[in-house]
Amino acid sequence: MRKILFGLATLLTLTATNIFAQQAAQSPASNATGKIGNANITINYGSPSVKGRVIWGELVPYGKVWRTGANKATTFETDADITVEGQPLKKGKYALFTIPEKNEWTVIFNKTTDQWGAFNYKQDDDVLRVKAKPSGSNESVETLKFEVGKNGVTMKWEKIAVSFGVK
Repeated sequence: MRKILFGLATLLTLTATNIFAQQAAQSPASNATGKIGNANITINYGSPSVKGRVIWGELVPYGKVWRTGANKATTFETDADITVEGQPLKKGKYALFTIPEKNEWTVIFNKTTDQWGAFNYKQDDDVLRVKAKPSGSNESVETLKFEVGKNGVTMKWEKIAVSFGVK
C-alpha cells in the first residue's frame, strides 16, 4: 500500500511540475542589454505572444498602468546616471511600467521593482514619468521584445513600437 501511495504521489508531483513548467513557458523570461553613453542598460521582462489576440485596447487596455510585459514587473537597470527624454534618472534598478494610449504613452520608472505585474503599483513610488509616441508598423512582432540602441530603448509588440530617448 505504501508503495502504491508513494508511486501516486511521485506521479502527481511530476505531472504538476510539468504543467507548471509549461505554463511558465507561455511568456518566457527575456532581457535586453546595451550601452548608451557610459551607462550599461539591462531590461528584464516576461515576453508574451500575440497568439491571434487583439493586444492594444483589449488585452492591454488603454489608459491603465501596464507592467509592460508579462508575469513580474519589467525591470530597467542602469549602472550610471542617465537622462530619459531629457529628464534625469539616477543609476539604479526600477520597475518599468507604461500607460498605453492610441497617440501617446506614459513611460514610468517606479522604485518598487519586486512586484507581480502592476497589481500593487503605487503612483507615489514613481521616480520618473515621461511621454513617448507609439508608431505603427506593417510588420507584426509576435513576441514582445525590447531593444537597447545607442540613442534609447524601443519596445516592439504586435504592430506597435514605442521608443524613448536615453542619454
